[in-house]
Formats: sequence, structure tokens, C-alpha cells
Amino acid sequence: MSEIMNAIKLYRLSNRLYKIKFRVLATIVQKFNSLIHNSYIPCSAKIGYDCNFAYGGIGVVIHCNAKIGNNCMIGQNITIGGRAGHGGPPVIGNNVYIAAGSRVLGQIKIGDNVVIGANAVVIKDIPSNSVVAGVPAKIISQDVSKFKKLGVI
Repeated sequence: MSEIMNAIKLYRLSNRLYKIKFRVLATIVQKFNSLIHNSYIPCSAKIGYDCNFAYGGIGVVIHCNAKIGNNCMIGQNITIGGRAGHGGPPVIGNNVYIAAGSRVLGQIKIGDNVVIGANAVVIKDIPSNSVVAGVPAKIISQDVSKFKKLGVI
């Protein structure tokens, strides 16, 4: 049952309905997703293929215009959103791992193959192949090879 009702599958259903202009039904599925998973994953957000939410997407909040690449892992209690006075939402590349409790805020770009540490607050662009952590997030490494070996990205 949990496999049927995980957050990413409900998002995909609501997104398909949104794209074919069944907006009311898309909103109902989106609200059901919010109710079940205590998250806000709007049907208008663009989330790439093979992305997953850890622990079913509990506490995930995503901006309605966010763009997330392919093969990303999004942990629990994540916010991907805008930042007052700093433009729109972030654009996240492919193969990005966002650990639990992180915040990715503002009109920034996160490159490909990036690891964002737990509880990091990312408010600046992050180049590809970087590991970031802290508040505000800083690059702590530009060698993601160990994470690739572990299968994180």
C-alpha cells in the first residue's frame, strides 16, 4: 500500500493531470498528497525522472515553479523555495542529493552531482561536483567520487 501512495507517485499523477489541463483533479491529488505525507509538492513543479523522496516525502516543501533535475534524492523536511526579494525558486541539476532538513532558497542554480549536507541552508549558486554543508552552506569539497562509490549520487 505504501508503494502505491508514496509522495513521488502521487506528484507524478497530479503533474500529468495538470499537464492535460485537468486542474481541479490535479489539485485534489496534490491536496491528498499533502494530507498523507504532510508535505507540499505542487503539481506545477518540474521534477525529473528517477527522483525519490526519503521516508515518503514527509515534510517536503517545494516551490510551485521549482525545477529539479533527474536522479535526485530529496530527504525529509526539505524546503526548496523562493526567498523574499531574491527572485524565484532554485533550479537543481541532475544527480543531486539533498540531505534531511536542508533548505535551498532563492533564484539560484545547483549544478550536477552535488551533495548538500544535513540542515544546510543554500542561498548561493553551487557548481557541479561539489559537497556543501553549513549555515549558510559553503563548499567543503569538490570531490564527490566517494559519494558516487557509495551510490549516493
